Amino acid sequence: MTTASTPATPGPSSPTSVMALPLEQIKIEDDDDGEIIPPIRPSSTPFPQADMVEGNIQCLHRLDPDRMDGVTSYPILSESSTSTLDNLPTEIHDCVLDHLLGVRASASSRTKHEGSTKVLRNWSTALRHARRREVAELARVSPKWRGLVQDRLYRHLKIKGTTDSILEAYEWFCEHPHLQAYVKHIEIWFPVFQQKSPTFDRTLRIPTPTPDRPRGYGATELMNGMYGLTYKSPTSNSSLEDVFEFVASTFREAGILTLEGGDRKKPPMVKHFRNSSIPGQRLATIRGIRTLVCKGQWNIIRSRDDFNTIAEALPNLNEWHGNYAKPKSKSYLSMAATLPYLPQNLTHLNICLENDYRREAVSPGFVRKITQKDVHFCTQFAKAIPTLEHVAFTGRLCRCFFDDAAKLSNSRTSRLKSIDLTVKNVCRPTFVWNDGTGITDMQFILAFEQLVLAAAKSLDKLAALQFLKITFIDLESQVPALNPYFQLENNQLTGIWSDSIVETLERTRPAAHYLEKADILPDDVGFKDGQIQGPPLFQKRPLSIKVSCYHSLSGGITIT
Repeated sequence: MTTASTPATPGPSSPTSVMALPLEQIKIEDDDDGEIIPPIRPSSTPFPQADMVEGNIQCLHRLDPDRMDGVTSYPILSESSTSTLDNLPTEIHDCVLDHLLGVRASASSRTKHEGSTKVLRNWSTALRHARRREVAELARVSPKWRGLVQDRLYRHLKIKGTTDSILEAYEWFCEHPHLQAYVKHIEIWFPVFQQKSPTFDRTLRIPTPTPDRPRGYGATELMNGMYGLTYKSPTSNSSLEDVFEFVASTFREAGILTLEGGDRKKPPMVKHFRNSSIPGQRLATIRGIRTLVCKGQWNIIRSRDDFNTIAEALPNLNEWHGNYAKPKSKSYLSMAATLPYLPQNLTHLNICLENDYRREAVSPGFVRKITQKDVHFCTQFAKAIPTLEHVAFTGRLCRCFFDDAAKLSNSRTSRLKSIDLTVKNVCRPTFVWNDGTGITDMQFILAFEQLVLAAAKSLDKLAALQFLKITFIDLESQVPALNPYFQLENNQLTGIWSDSIVETLERTRPAAHYLEKADILPDDVGFKDGQIQGPPLFQKRPLSIKVSCYHSLSGGITIT
C-alpha cells in the first residue's frame, strides 16, 4: 500500500497549468547577496500561493541557510514505499471488522444503542454472528486479525447440553487455553428428544415402491418399520451441576449464561444434580456471570427452590430474562411463588409468560385454573418492585400491580427507573364471560384505561420512574395503529387519554404533558359492510387516542 493511495494522504488535486519562465528571461544580478529576484505575482491570482503539482517544477528563488532555522524537515516517502496492514492502529482494524461483521456490542450493555427506548436487550441472538464459517476465513488475513476475528467468533458459544458435547468442548478449550478469555456469552441448549436409532441414513428420504407393499401402508410407517426411526426422551443430557462446573472452570471472563430447556408435550425437566437424592447440594459458583437468560424456562425452573439453587451459584447476578414457550397456569403459579423473594442484587427483570400476540374472544381455560388457586399473580409480582430498577413483562396484568407496587414503595428510596409492559389481557372478575380483547371490545378498552390510570396514580410513589410503556398488540387487527397504548418518556406522554388520566397526571407528575390530545379518530378509519376498515397505508401510530373514541368501533362489530 503506497502512501499516495491511502485515504489519509490523497493524491494531488486537479493539475493546474503552471508555466515556468525561460532561463534566458531570468536576470541574475551578480552581487554579494546572490539573491534571485522572482517576478511579482499578478494581483489577479486567486490563491496566495501556487498549487503544488507533480512534475519537475523549477524553483525561482533560493532560501538562505539562516532563514531555515526552526523549519522542520519531513522525509518524503517515495511511491515505492509500502506500509503493512499490521502497522495500523488496533482501532482501525476494529472499525474495519465492525464494518464487515457488524458493530461488536459490549457484553454488559443492555440497550441496542444510546437513546434506545428498549428497556432490556434481547439476548436471544446477542453477540453471535450468523455466518461463522465465512468469518473464520478472515483470521488468515494477518496475525493481528487472527486475534480480533477469534474474539468475535468465540464471543458467543452455543453448546449442546449433553455429556459428550460438554466433554468435547472442555477438552478443546484445555488444548487451546488462549481462546477461553474470548468467551463472553455461553449458551447451553438441552435437547428434549433423542433418536432411538442414530445409525439411520438421513440421505434416504422415501423408500422405493415395492409390489408387495401392503395397501394403505404409508411411507412414514414403512420407514419407521424398516429403519427404526423413533424418538424417546433424552438419556444423555447433562445436569446443571455438570454445566456449572464446566463454565466455572473454563470461562472465567463470561458474563452471560443462557440455558435453553426446549419445548414439547410433557417435556422433561433438566436435572439440577447428577444425584438428586443427596440433600443439601450446591452448584459450582460462577462469580463472573451477571446476566441469566432462561429460554423454555418451564423445563429449568418450576419452583422457588429451583430458582434459588441457580441464584445461589451466581452471587453477582443482576439481570434475569425468563421466557416460556407456551402459556400455562403452572407458569403463572411458579412465577407468583418466586418473584416476591428475588435477591437484593437482582435489579433487571424481563419475564415473558405469553408470546402469542393475538386477540382473544374469551380468556382461555388455564386462566381460570390460576384463580382457583387463590393466588393473584399481579399482587405477587408487585412485591418484587421495591428492589428492581428495570422491569419488562409480557402477559396478563391488571391495575392491582400498580396499586400494590405504590403501597410497597417509598418515594425517597424507590429505585425503579423503567417499566415496559406488553399486555396480553387485563385481569377481570372470573364471572365475566366476555373478557376478550381487541379494539372493538369496549370492556377491554375500559379495563386497559383502568390499568393506565393506576399507573398514573403510582407515579408519586415511583418517583424515580422515567420510562413507562404499556402496550397491547393484536397482530390480526385491521388497524394495528389503533391498538391501545400508553407511554411516558422524558415527561412526554403519548397514547390513550381521558379526563381522569389527565387529572391524575397533573397531580402525580405535573411536569408530564401530552404531545397532543386528539378528540376524534383519524379520518381514514371507517366502516364497510359492517366491518371496520383502515387505509392500506395506515401504519403510523397516532400520538394520542381518546378513550371515548373506541365507542364508535364497538357495538357488536367484528374485525375479520
